[in-house]
Amino acid sequence: MNSDANGAKSDESLTGTEVNGTGSEALALTLHALSGDFYHNDNESPVPLKVFDPNLEDGKSVPRVTNSVEQSSSRLSSSTALIVGGMDSERSPESNSVPERSVRRSPRLSPVTLQAENGGRKELKRLPESGLRRSPRLSQVTSCPQIEWEGLLTMVKEKGPPMDRNRRGLKLAVPALSSEEIVRKELITNGDTAGPCGLEFHLCKKEDGDKNTASVGNNGFGYKKAPLVKCKARASSNKKQRKLKRESFFVGEPVPEVEAQERWHWRYELKGQRRKGESWILNAGEEDELHLNVVCHYLEASVDGCIFRLGDCAHIKGEGKHEHVGRIVEFFKTSENENYFRVQWFFRAEDTVMKQAAAFHEKKRLFSSTLMNDNLLDCILSKVEITEKAHALGLQSAIQPSDYYCDMEYSVKYSTFRSLTTANDVTTNTTPADLSNCEPYKAELALLDLYAGCGGMSTGLCLGAKVSGVKLVSRWAIDYHKSACDSFKQNHPETQVRHTTAEDFLELLKEWEKLCKIYVLDAPDRGLKTSDRKEPVIDESSTLDAEVAPGEYEVSSLVDICYGDPSSTGQHGLKFKVRWKGYSPSEDTWELIQDLSDCQGHIQDFVRSGYESKILPRPGEVDVICGGPPCQGISGYNRFRNTEDPLTDERNQQIVVFFDIVNFLKPKYVLMENVADILRFAKASLGRYALSRLVHMNYQARLGIMAAGSYGLPQFRLRVFLWGALQSEKLPQFPLPTHEVIVRYHPSAEFEGNTVAYDEGQPRKLKEATVLRDAISDLPAVTSHEDREEMAYDMPPETEFQKYIRLTKDEINGSDVKGVTDRRSSVLTDHRPYKLSEDDFHRVCYVPRRKGANFRDFPGLIVGADNMVRRDTTMKPVLLPSGRPLVPDYVFTFEKGKSKRPFGRIWWDENVPTVVTFPNLHSQIAIHPEQDRVLTVREYARLQGFPDHYRFCGTVKERYCQVGNAVAVFVSKTLGYSLGMAFQKLSGDEALMTLPPDFAFQVPPLDKLSA
Repeated sequence: MNSDANGAKSDESLTGTEVNGTGSEALALTLHALSGDFYHNDNESPVPLKVFDPNLEDGKSVPRVTNSVEQSSSRLSSSTALIVGGMDSERSPESNSVPERSVRRSPRLSPVTLQAENGGRKELKRLPESGLRRSPRLSQVTSCPQIEWEGLLTMVKEKGPPMDRNRRGLKLAVPALSSEEIVRKELITNGDTAGPCGLEFHLCKKEDGDKNTASVGNNGFGYKKAPLVKCKARASSNKKQRKLKRESFFVGEPVPEVEAQERWHWRYELKGQRRKGESWILNAGEEDELHLNVVCHYLEASVDGCIFRLGDCAHIKGEGKHEHVGRIVEFFKTSENENYFRVQWFFRAEDTVMKQAAAFHEKKRLFSSTLMNDNLLDCILSKVEITEKAHALGLQSAIQPSDYYCDMEYSVKYSTFRSLTTANDVTTNTTPADLSNCEPYKAELALLDLYAGCGGMSTGLCLGAKVSGVKLVSRWAIDYHKSACDSFKQNHPETQVRHTTAEDFLELLKEWEKLCKIYVLDAPDRGLKTSDRKEPVIDESSTLDAEVAPGEYEVSSLVDICYGDPSSTGQHGLKFKVRWKGYSPSEDTWELIQDLSDCQGHIQDFVRSGYESKILPRPGEVDVICGGPPCQGISGYNRFRNTEDPLTDERNQQIVVFFDIVNFLKPKYVLMENVADILRFAKASLGRYALSRLVHMNYQARLGIMAAGSYGLPQFRLRVFLWGALQSEKLPQFPLPTHEVIVRYHPSAEFEGNTVAYDEGQPRKLKEATVLRDAISDLPAVTSHEDREEMAYDMPPETEFQKYIRLTKDEINGSDVKGVTDRRSSVLTDHRPYKLSEDDFHRVCYVPRRKGANFRDFPGLIVGADNMVRRDTTMKPVLLPSGRPLVPDYVFTFEKGKSKRPFGRIWWDENVPTVVTFPNLHSQIAIHPEQDRVLTVREYARLQGFPDHYRFCGTVKERYCQVGNAVAVFVSKTLGYSLGMAFQKLSGDEALMTLPPDFAFQVPPLDKLSA
């Protein structure tokens, strides 16, 4: 890895000079500068040099040394079957223009690769070697201190057969020489002046008849049989006591062959499958490099006098001064007489996907992994003790004294941090067919929806959980926008909805916990029912006197509580809503708690009543917290984004507050949603921070990117979802796609592997992509001036989507309420568009009713060869009735006149990239296919998966905003199903799961309820 990503480069490597070569003749040679140890056994083995051809490298098998090995799954697939919607290079990620429908045949959203003429793979862009991701492959260790090398080093290469690529170290590019040239090289040193370690080695002339084939052992490249002069290490006179060569060897007799082949059968099986002429090294240069030329196995080894056994943990040499940690799982000797061990790696927090965001994690904490590879025995440095603790929450008191502790395992796949499995853990793989026979879970799970908006996320979660057999109830919700709170409350009357900021809500939770301890938990009459508690004796005569006292009012009751300043009085703090005796509820006022010091009886009554009814959540009472904290500071529309430290931008502080609330309430499960830019902006620092906070709080975590169109919606809409679960719970999976999807843009290249999708070649059965016609063709025609709140449908549903979306609330929730008729089943609400200005309405009327039509179809325009739109100076400008030009000036400046989005019509067989918060036809494709208006609130709501029974409050503009900010209901429904399966421990340990057939339109089993 380049130095600025992982610290300074190793001082043990030399820097060579690039020498131009032609074709594959210019090779990069890697030298391990191992002080005093340029031979690796007593058989005068070759000089440890590594050879590879940079012209043939694809960026994946380059020799690597690193402190980090995450994101291996993000490598580009060479054969991804993906047809990508056309996109201008300057187009924003969520633009609305796609020249033609393009259905993604494989849901994996991979950058497109080209195929070379010989059938091989060719990348669209070649990355410089210095920027390539490196694996945790380790260089051979030296016991000598860091060395400053001096002298002349000339290295050359004979032409020969292809060479394996599997070593680390310094890269020196040299020209190829003919086989007749005599090669001799010396690094001349003087024991008194050249430094602590002198060095010399020779490459000898290839003699006729010798079969000097290129070979690679784990120490590097060399020529077999051609004799090499053994290197001599000499200590400098002022360092006579310095140990120059590390001593490492196997102890005891080899494991009997039969036992070894049974114990490590997979290695011997792979060895037997090797074809003649193939390399003895599988995945050379990769993270999981594997040697097949094994001769025998051992159970113990000695390194510098310390005995290591299988299962021991050790510090292992990394790049520079970095030390990795791993568990030894195998000792073996190769046919080249090299001593190897196989290691199972542990990760430090900063070596995972969290990277720099893990700076506040405890340094002793490690994460186990399933990543293993083969390394030279000399790489082992020292033995360490690691305490493994499964399902640990109080780690500090539970961990025995040791060098490190480990309580989770880390997997690159979907950036997963998962509890350590124990012998008592049982994985249950339940098929969708088995689920139909499962009894529904009787208890309720309580959900808190933060930044709830109009309720898209919690609505879908509850629907999906119910399909799985779990009753998830939205008990609390908060949002800062009043109209969004009104919409949530109208559709979820059972929910405690609060109009407040998340910061004030957190302070309220803390104050409420204090009040509960004072008036309930620590009260003398704790445990008594409210009816059994003694009420305070009130002196009625004094009350009457108080009533008539001028300027004073009597408190009738306390009806609500908040933290903040809802009345804008300038006084911020804990307040009660007071109902005054003799006054109506409309005259209630908010009063600071310190101003109610004489009303202790009323405060006690309110707190006790609220405690029993759970008007506010307390730590341990919340099962699930979901939310999408806004990060406006990373918006692509924000020209003043803080790219250096986005967390210092107050517009990004909500992600911090979100996890502060999680930390206070300690729910069983957490689900955070956010825009895809959270993994793209500022090196994904906000996404890494979110993962880091969860893991630091001892939550399991898993991160995925989901496309709404992959689950049956006519919009693409990529969003990031982050699962969290206590270590005692099952970590929910991500549901695999159910539909093909029209791809509009791509996620961050680094996190492409987090896209929830089928792998290439993995069997799948997907429904056709949902398009606009499937969703809205049954809706009545309306004009741009429509203002009716309700109207009747004028035709029956035409598609499966429309049949589902028109179900009543009881039907869609699986409730059969006897004696109750839902009259709204035949009533359509919110089917009205934003009213256009007169000028824009006339412009829309000029847009032809055909696919791909936009402002470029206006008269008086010329499109140049550069795709830039200009006015036709030979024509007289067309004017509107207002006297303004038909073609406004802003279309020539928007994206430099190259965009096709202004005044664009979306067509019936297309989807939209993303439903946004306002149908701005000046910069988006927002016009109905056959009507001269923008899409209505109800049409946008359908694109988001909201059922027609779901009603919205506020102005038309506010309703658009609520719909655009919501989580797509179809997506959250799939996540609710995954949550329910995990809660019942019916899901597996894999990151992905398969949904039941026709899940998008599936309703829960009927609940028989009485009216």
